[in-house]
Amino acid sequence: MTEPRETIVSTPQGPMRVWRKGKGKRLGVLPGFGGQPRWTPFLDALAETRQVVVPSLPGFPGGPTSDGLDTHLDWIVATRDALIAADLVGADLVGASVGGALAAEAASLWPGDVKTLALIAPFGMFDEAEPIVDVFAQPPGAMSAILSNKPKDFDAFLAAPAGANRGDWDIHALRARVAAASIVWPLGDTGLLRRITRLSAPTLLIWGDGDKVIPAAYARRLGKAIAGKSKIKSIRNAGHVAEFDQPRTTATAILSFMNA
Repeated sequence: MTEPRETIVSTPQGPMRVWRKGKGKRLGVLPGFGGQPRWTPFLDALAETRQVVVPSLPGFPGGPTSDGLDTHLDWIVATRDALIAADLVGADLVGASVGGALAAEAASLWPGDVKTLALIAPFGMFDEAEPIVDVFAQPPGAMSAILSNKPKDFDAFLAAPAGANRGDWDIHALRARVAAASIVWPLGDTGLLRRITRLSAPTLLIWGDGDKVIPAAYARRLGKAIAGKSKIKSIRNAGHVAEFDQPRTTATAILSFMNA
């Protein structure tokens, strides 16, 4: 697995790392929990036929500071700033988990900015009859087992990259958790369903069949609220982070939908 090309671009929040790999039509990816500490097989699978572009959102590894992003609107605007800086306006877009929540918001508020959208178990909704799991309230070491059906591998994914200072990385990891919590506060209910009725981009909703965080019923609720074309795809043997648990299957589903 070859490394992506890295550039640093300017955003109103500060310098932002952007990874790029592959050729073809641009495909932006907004990662979920932990951000993108390293390149993954999922991104490699997408890059076989597309130019994959991964901006680092505020608070996450490679991203600018999230200081000053005090409201959900602040986060949505910062996301659009990141998409503009990474030259992703008008491109296809993938968003996972907390990144999926922001991808959905950006595509809803600026419908012309996103050509085709894929959302992997996005946050943004809450139903008291089928509540989501508070991943931030778990004891140390338990979060990966809730997010992934490969918890040891997911722990390794979130661990300090080669050459990184362990103490510094622990601070980065803490900041990423704080950023993720800020994005979905209050837990799960950000009012996304009220705004996603504006979404016009064809949208693929992906859910792992073993998602322990967000029930699959949320996919159906989200699909009904989307004004444009939407499709739901369940990924077998996958948890909340389907793109990590089943990278090839998830990438194939996304590319098939976007190329149809």
